Amino acid sequence: MNLRRSLSTLGLTALVAASTLTGGAAVGVAAAPAPVCVEPAADAHAKAKPGGSAKTDPNELTADQVTANEKALQAALKARGKAPAQAATAAAAAVTIPVVVHVISEDGTRANGNIPDSMITSQINVLNQAYSGGTGGAATAFAFQLQSINRVTNAAWYPIVYNSNTEKAMKAALRVGGAGTLNIYTGLLSQDLLGWATFPQSNLTTYDGAVILAESLPGGNASPYNLGDTATHEIGHWLNLYHTFQGGCNGQGDQVADTPAEKSAAFGCPTNLDTCKSKPGLDPIHNFMDYTDDACMYEFTAGQATRMLDAWNAYRA
Repeated sequence: MNLRRSLSTLGLTALVAASTLTGGAAVGVAAAPAPVCVEPAADAHAKAKPGGSAKTDPNELTADQVTANEKALQAALKARGKAPAQAATAAAAAVTIPVVVHVISEDGTRANGNIPDSMITSQINVLNQAYSGGTGGAATAFAFQLQSINRVTNAAWYPIVYNSNTEKAMKAALRVGGAGTLNIYTGLLSQDLLGWATFPQSNLTTYDGAVILAESLPGGNASPYNLGDTATHEIGHWLNLYHTFQGGCNGQGDQVADTPAEKSAAFGCPTNLDTCKSKPGLDPIHNFMDYTDDACMYEFTAGQATRMLDAWNAYRA
């Protein structure tokens, strides 16, 4: 089984809603138009089975979309009086992100989405290892702390259908916290997808967050994507990382200097892959922002750590 990683969505239509989590507070996110307005379907990357019902066109952000996103990032940093982070700053910073996991089930059974707490706590451990550099990559500023698990049985929301009115309604009803709270939604996903997420932006909506196939969490049955790195990858998008193969061999690629250029996504765990021979370095197949098997992924780079901290300071702090 070969599945595709997903790209996050950018500039989604704003939703005006306040929602609660069983006695929780209303969502604290703005509903103003996004600074970069792109149709969600144009930015969706299907992490899906070949031959499945998901679109297989990788649909990377266009050069114009990347340019607009980068300008928005710099403007947001300036508006908050923040200078771009340096590598030493990123390594020394300490940001703990509260995480709320919404477990969506069709009927409350394990077979239909109601995964146990143990898989969720294992997922948080995987995130903390990956983002601390404990798996072999650069340390980032981020740690993750599970704030709560919200179990929801609702057949109308199962499976979670990408960019559907029901997905939007689900998030509007469930999302909690402000811009710095990570809301993760797990369940069976439409079109054989493994996950999707949103890029940060100045005017966040209730659509903000990450949707993850429940069986891709550690101990699930979505092998070879069942070690928890679908969430690692999608949360990278939530913190403003592009795919390592963004833009292919041309231009600024993923806007990170220390990730070698890569023509297209890598699958499995290839060796000595060099798809951009005119550029230095082998393809970064071990990077969490590629599409390789979970067992093949183990690193972020110092440049990615710096970029994520910039995005945090600009949009989520």
